[in-house]
Amino acid sequence: EELISSLGEYIDLTIGIAFGISTMAAAALGNLVSDVCGIGLGGLVESWAQKMGLPEPGLSRQQMNLKSVKMAANIGCAIGVTIGCMLGMFPLLLLPSTDSLEEQKRIE
Repeated sequence: EELISSLGEYIDLTIGIAFGISTMAAAALGNLVSDVCGIGLGGLVESWAQKMGLPEPGLSRQQMNLKSVKMAANIGCAIGVTIGCMLGMFPLLLLPSTDSLEEQKRIE
């Protein structure tokens, strides 16, 4: 998600200006790229978990099709995305606020 913040800002300042797209459109493009990267990295996380010795679920095909298992998987994905979004928003805390920028301009 940090990728979204950085990429969205980059898209806004480059492609956004060149093609006249809005900040929200730039953020959406950043989100698209970040999501595609997340899909690609999903397998990497699974291989790391395997290397760390975390056990496989060991569920049968029939168990994998249970409604409760699918619900647990979806809840796990939602929690993962939420944590990722929260971590990705961390760089926003480092950006100066509008008030501090105005104060800095007055001082100069």
